[in-house]
Amino acid sequence: MGSEAANAAVQEAVNDKALWQDYFYSIRKVCPWSFVAWKAGKIEICLWKGIPQPLGKLEARVNLIGTIKPRLLKKIEQRLNEQRQDEEWLHSHPSFGIHSTAFPCLIQQNRENLTRVRAQRLNTNILQ
Repeated sequence: MGSEAANAAVQEAVNDKALWQDYFYSIRKVCPWSFVAWKAGKIEICLWKGIPQPLGKLEARVNLIGTIKPRLLKKIEQRLNEQRQDEEWLHSHPSFGIHSTAFPCLIQQNRENLTRVRAQRLNTNILQ
């Protein structure tokens, strides 16, 4: 797919609610909070413009990127994690396999909230 066609597909994916509903449902075993947050309207899907925006009351933001190699995506993620200590940044690329997004993206989350959710999940698993 050419760069222009790839960018058009990414633009279309930003507004494809069914795509994201299916995605968050599919990852609920590895990230159980995300499907609930998606259904509650607390995850935003947008185009990456190169400058991170504050999360505000969102649980997460999925910043879609047109065409980018996985290695560069990881470098951007690492830089953002170093610069923005109150957030946790993750990356996903279609080439990564089963739990990856359909398009390359940077996932922005509130570090404190994510740490709390992970601790709750760990405690729940220990008690079972």
